[in-house]
Amino acid sequence: MANPNDPTSAPLESRLVDGVLTLTMNRPAVKNALDAGQWRRLAVALGDAAHDTSVRAVVLTGANGVFSSGGELGADGPAHPLDRMRIISATAVALHDFPKPTIAKVPGPAIGGGWNLALCCDLVVCSSNATFAQIFPRRGLSIDVGGSWLLPRLIGMQKAKLLTMTGDVLTAAEVERLGLVTRVVEPGDLDSVVESLAGRLAAGPPVAMSLTKSLLHHAAGTDFSGSLEAEAMAQAVNFAGEDIESGLRAFKAKTTPTFTGRWRFE
Repeated sequence: MANPNDPTSAPLESRLVDGVLTLTMNRPAVKNALDAGQWRRLAVALGDAAHDTSVRAVVLTGANGVFSSGGELGADGPAHPLDRMRIISATAVALHDFPKPTIAKVPGPAIGGGWNLALCCDLVVCSSNATFAQIFPRRGLSIDVGGSWLLPRLIGMQKAKLLTMTGDVLTAAEVERLGLVTRVVEPGDLDSVVESLAGRLAAGPPVAMSLTKSLLHHAAGTDFSGSLEAEAMAQAVNFAGEDIESGLRAFKAKTTPTFTGRWRFE
């Protein structure tokens, strides 16, 4: 990975501080819309971060008070639409299945595919003045970036249909009532709240947290006994690592544990 602490004006900026990698979509002229190049940049950045042990959590956000206006229509020239959509799909999978905690920091509008990109993250924290819309029907399009899978699981089928068939613009308060954001905060508090939350996630036991995320994602596709067996195997992995010992020592000493994710037999 290139030095993420070198500030640039790249379309996708990256900054690594204390284990938290912040990826900032920075295309203000198009309200942080994503063309094929931007989808690829995001997928590559996530792929690199997934295997970088210095990255313990990822924050995805947008510059200039906008999260993202979604896909940039008509920006990719003569490329076949199916090829373009497969690039988008690969990026959505990379974010949804990312093996470490992810937070979408939404400072303003999150529209269409931009909103669904945020929903691919584990947690969504937004400013109280943020707005959201499944804008697709207003553009003559159907839902994408995983929204057809994510929304019914998050809010149920009827509400998902209402959002995606009307394209209505929702306020942060309305989205919070639907359960589609983790927290709504005042604009001036957004940076500090996300920084604190991301820091807590980055300080957690990396292997155990990755396994918990995987267990939660896969539980919907299996039965109760299958979930219990997966939990048992995950705990067996945890018992082979050093973090459980760190956690127990800190519990007995009433101190804060330091988790490394190291294998006990290294």
